[in-house]
Amino acid sequence: MKYQKVVSGVFLRRPNRFIADVLVDGREERVHVKNTGRCRELLLSGAAVILEDMRNGRQERKTAFDLIAVKKKGDGGETWVNMDSQAPNRVAEEALRAGRLGVLLGGASPALIRREVTYGNSRFDLYAEADGRKTMIEVKGVTLECGGTAMFPDAPTQRGVKHIRELIRAREAGYEAAVLFVIQMERVQRFRPNFATHPEFGRALREAREAGVGIFAYSCRVEPDSLTLNRPVPVEL
Repeated sequence: MKYQKVVSGVFLRRPNRFIADVLVDGREERVHVKNTGRCRELLLSGAAVILEDMRNGRQERKTAFDLIAVKKKGDGGETWVNMDSQAPNRVAEEALRAGRLGVLLGGASPALIRREVTYGNSRFDLYAEADGRKTMIEVKGVTLECGGTAMFPDAPTQRGVKHIRELIRAREAGYEAAVLFVIQMERVQRFRPNFATHPEFGRALREAREAGVGIFAYSCRVEPDSLTLNRPVPVEL
């Protein structure tokens, strides 16, 4: 996926989870943060960030920019991390339509793809049909990484647990089901659920795998103006 118009900035502070103050061309701007997660290890004062310019002349906004990526410093050097919580669904759908996520569909090419499909008491991000298989897909964006290990969630998520339980019920009803963790950075070696932050989510994920729900993780190529699904990453539950 591509962003239309991006500019560079320097992160200053985050007064609340929805907004941040960023230095842009020597001027302090208040911007919208497109990720309500904690992101404490990412949004550090002085960090380089990428903003999408949302001024289109047609719509009034309280903020002119959206914060979409931040440069993270680690043992292996610096790397861009995409922080746009809406991007993983778009990236997953693009890859699915391009035939790059056939592993979620038993190796088949999708004949039908739909967004935001309701099942039971949940709404799943994607639904696909291929060779008679009907698959519910829940997509989770991942921005938390430590020592080459990507982890989810970075804060407790009862909504996430609810979705996993509903996928198990869909599987029991005869549907195929999958959870796709879209890791919004490149240099990662593995994915693990974040038991320290939310052990219930980790347990639910283990139960889902035992019930036949597919658990997948992919890293992404991150450029200042784009995000692309990259390669599969080993999942350790």
